[in-house]
Amino acid sequence: MATQNMYEVIVNSLVTHVAVLDDHGVIIETNLAWQKYARDNGMTGRADCIGMNYLQICETGGHVEGLEGEPKTVAEAIRAVISGEIAEFTSQYPCHSPTEKHWYTLRILPYRDREVNRVIITHEDITPLIAFQEELRQKEEELRQKAEKLEETNIALKVLLEHRSRDRQELENRFLANIRELVLPSLEKLKTARLPQREKTIVGIIEEHLADITSPFLHRLSALHLLLTPQETEVALLVRQGKSSQEIADVLNIAVSTVSFHRKKLRSKLKLDSRANNLRTYLLSLQ
Repeated sequence: MATQNMYEVIVNSLVTHVAVLDDHGVIIETNLAWQKYARDNGMTGRADCIGMNYLQICETGGHVEGLEGEPKTVAEAIRAVISGEIAEFTSQYPCHSPTEKHWYTLRILPYRDREVNRVIITHEDITPLIAFQEELRQKEEELRQKAEKLEETNIALKVLLEHRSRDRQELENRFLANIRELVLPSLEKLKTARLPQREKTIVGIIEEHLADITSPFLHRLSALHLLLTPQETEVALLVRQGKSSQEIADVLNIAVSTVSFHRKKLRSKLKLDSRANNLRTYLLSLQ
């Protein structure tokens, strides 16, 4: 097969619409895809469009090979490529029928031959690419909307959790306050009363059980004052700061033995009876 025939077969095998213009903008050659498009769209006259002045039609704003964009802009681009002012011109344009939507890419290229000054015009159907891009855009929009809804849900959940945390904290504070204000004073009176040994033992058991009940709620430093006496709270804060019993006694102007007594009471109320549980370490763990 001769080289010229091979090139002709290649060009006619393309689905891209191809036309060659001379230096006056007249069509001198088209491929089969161009001709088929012309016939399918009711082209009157020669389907190959040879002899038609493509440049002139563009300049007058006529309809050329489905071009729905700015014909005069295309005409300027053809002249610029012919003169060598630009190397290539590319533009995308829609070309819709009553039943279907299509998009094309127009390219204007110089004809690679030093002996003649010609221009190649191509129209490539990019409808699948545009459709894919639109599908991708829609999916991105769906993802964006889902992300917004998820963010709104997360915000609502965060607010709900904050409310729940506050409600729980208020409930804990109310519970501990009731223990301190309503139960412990009566218990202290019973402990100082002249009770038979059996009743004293029962009071001690009640105190231990109260400590068991309240200890899970003492995970916050701010909750300590709800269960401890004012002086026990002061001792606890100073122990947390790492002060020694002597330093605490000096600060509070009390005896060291009183500090030791409060330490013992703190360990009892906080359920730190085991020597392995360090009072200051526990207090530092409270938030």
